Amino acid sequence: MKQKKLSWLIASLFALPLAAADAHAQADQVQQVSVSGIRCSVRNALAVKEASDSMVEVIASEDIGKLPDTTIAESLARLPGLSSGMDRGNASQVVARGLGPRFIGATLNGRELATSEPDRSVRFEQFPSESLSGATVYKTQSAELVEGGVATTIDLKTVQPLKYSGRQAWLRADALYYALGRDIPGAKKTAPRVGGIYLDQFFGKSLGVALAFSYQDQPSLQKNKDHWGFNETHSGDLDGDGKADKTPWGFQDKVLRGTDERSSVLGKAEWKNGESLLSADAYYALAKIREPGLQHWSGDIGNWDNAQKTRYSKLDIRDGYVAGASVADVGLSNHDSLWVQDTRTLALGVNGKTTAGAWKLEADLSTSRAQRASQWRDLRQFSRGTGTISWSFTGNERQDFSLGQDSGNPAGFWGPTMHIDTDGHLKDELGALHLNAARDIDVGPVNRLKFGARATHREKSYGQTTWEVAPLAAIPDADYETVNVAGMAPYIALRDFGASTAAAFGPGAFDAAGCPRSQNDLLSGWTVRERGASLYGQADLDGTLFGKTFRGNAGVRVVHTKQTGEGMQALNGGAPTAVSEGTSYTEVLPSVNLIFNMDDQQERQLRLSVARAMSRAPLDEMRASRNLNVDANPAQPLTGSAGNPQLEPMLADQIDLAYQWYFDKGALLSAGLFYKEISRYIGITSDQATLDGRSALVTRSLNGKGGNIRGVELVYQQSFANRLGVSSNYAYTASNVHENIPAGKPFPIEGLMRHNGGLTVWYEQAGYQARTSANYHSAFVRNPTWGAGQLVENDAETYVALSFAKHLTPTLQLRFGVDNQTNQKVVYTSANNPYEQEVTEFGRRFNLGLSFKL
Repeated sequence: MKQKKLSWLIASLFALPLAAADAHAQADQVQQVSVSGIRCSVRNALAVKEASDSMVEVIASEDIGKLPDTTIAESLARLPGLSSGMDRGNASQVVARGLGPRFIGATLNGRELATSEPDRSVRFEQFPSESLSGATVYKTQSAELVEGGVATTIDLKTVQPLKYSGRQAWLRADALYYALGRDIPGAKKTAPRVGGIYLDQFFGKSLGVALAFSYQDQPSLQKNKDHWGFNETHSGDLDGDGKADKTPWGFQDKVLRGTDERSSVLGKAEWKNGESLLSADAYYALAKIREPGLQHWSGDIGNWDNAQKTRYSKLDIRDGYVAGASVADVGLSNHDSLWVQDTRTLALGVNGKTTAGAWKLEADLSTSRAQRASQWRDLRQFSRGTGTISWSFTGNERQDFSLGQDSGNPAGFWGPTMHIDTDGHLKDELGALHLNAARDIDVGPVNRLKFGARATHREKSYGQTTWEVAPLAAIPDADYETVNVAGMAPYIALRDFGASTAAAFGPGAFDAAGCPRSQNDLLSGWTVRERGASLYGQADLDGTLFGKTFRGNAGVRVVHTKQTGEGMQALNGGAPTAVSEGTSYTEVLPSVNLIFNMDDQQERQLRLSVARAMSRAPLDEMRASRNLNVDANPAQPLTGSAGNPQLEPMLADQIDLAYQWYFDKGALLSAGLFYKEISRYIGITSDQATLDGRSALVTRSLNGKGGNIRGVELVYQQSFANRLGVSSNYAYTASNVHENIPAGKPFPIEGLMRHNGGLTVWYEQAGYQARTSANYHSAFVRNPTWGAGQLVENDAETYVALSFAKHLTPTLQLRFGVDNQTNQKVVYTSANNPYEQEVTEFGRRFNLGLSFKL
């Protein structure tokens, strides 16, 4: 309830600025002042927003290499109408305007990116602040914008060295402290973070170079409890009221005490000769995750066909669900595991601009590659005896359960087995050529014509291997230790996981070479190829209508795509065989953006946008893999599950209307409405199809009807003369689009947040900086796992961050910050059932650092 009240508190701020703006305008005197720091970034961002012909949100750097947050993901999550899901305690994938990551387009310097996710979504936390000068979030479409973002297209910008004067360098070094590490023995509590950027110009400022780097070794810590779901159809009557009581399948707890090591490097060169400019850039990011984990699994309490009725006691039944009870004679397993994940991203690009008479020409050639290798090594041990498990999972984050036996004694468990679960390898390659031409003209309201063409080729593939290893030798009890974590039952863990497992299972236990792939492994592999071509024409406008000056653009983009999905097919559990399918489509995407100036000073703007946008299907859902059951009677349909290489893109006909008042430098009051009519929405369902010439009833992703998404966005932002500043936003979004699961009570569309808002207050004076921000979102549906359609509801959250800085000298700055100050937990609710929750705690994070600028 407190979180819901915060959303209305944020909304109430928009009643304040009208009177404040007029009073401030009268009191402010015109002065020539040097503006830097937070105030400078605010003004620069608003200047870009005001000048843009599209409706945009902008993040601008305070100074060279100095974005307001550690990664761009944290900054994006604070923008109006945007938020983010959390991964390993970090802001990661963006949600915008009621739509999830599948509707978010992402580009780096205008170039589409390969990703290490199975679909198309980009994890924005991979981009540290040192590598970027800012970001532009396009909420409306224009013909020249790369297609792919129905909700938004987010363009990340790298530094442009020729726009700076003289040699500059900036370095930072931080010490980070993770408070949750105090609760977890053996966890890393502190970590370093370093980064910097250097740029210079040569040969009379005709050549500019920039080099940026970052490195951090972040602890990956969490405490987690998870409900496995309920036996909905084959339980029994436990309390004698004649009704079946739905019983849990089981529970698990989990502790992670790992590291998330990330590094990146950016190189960029620009050469200018007259009106010609040639630039080349390279970005490389590497992430290495090593996560030792400890888990307990306790199941066998599902009361299948009422077989365990006599073992149940202390019942707490709510709405037909057994939210609490005790069950006798239940076993458990202890899992001492290691998650290993390596991710690499490389983006290369060359861009050339020149003039030929009245024409301005541009060519851009780019390629990007992403790879991900991961493996879960699970040392699994089952208890020798049983006990009485007791639990109380009553919702609202309450998750209490006891195992009823000594889980911290190695003697209480049988010998271990080693499970290597999904040694997975993903690869994504994307190449693009983009050509543009523009010239100024004077024909009525048209002052410029733009034309362009783009060609792309993308190939994404995934394969996995799963196996088990029996021990070659026993692991002595002396190799184990008992790990006591607050709020969890004791665990047993190897003192030296690598040495003990090598001795017991052999040095090659984790090598997939020579391990045959299981039936499921073969069916899980896939390759998707996609070729695209697009053409666009756009007219930039500047004129007068109804006595008001206006500017904007109107154009059309035509997109043609050919796609092929490959995979394996199994019939009745038989040997998998190769299968391939595909389709092609052509879409026409018109767009109009108009900005009407409501006064002579052009401070008040009325903005209107009408467009059609598209978002392509997630790549992993376009796989051709099938697992089918075949009835001997040819009149009976095939049944099973499959990918769908014939998926078409999701479309949206959309209209945006906004009133923006730039009533002072660094000040904005804005109110906007948007409406999107989505068609061909992709959801997982069972549909009637024809496969290999035979009727089939298959569960797979399918283009459906869709529906509408509508919302309102309010923004108030102001920099006061007393060096105080405030930035606030609130968005309300509604939709009639629903997912296809769970049956009978489907989720709303993935990403829909009814309430979303934020408040940031900052102060800057005499070398001091202070900033505090609070960002809230109501519950929304998300897919936090790799599996398509694994939807859960992410409960409402409020994240609070504080930061302070002081210039010790003109070039040296001391900084201190706190993230997640209120220790906000992440809560997932499954199947629209309030008693089926997963709760994860990441804890607070502190940083202390120095920045040095030359």
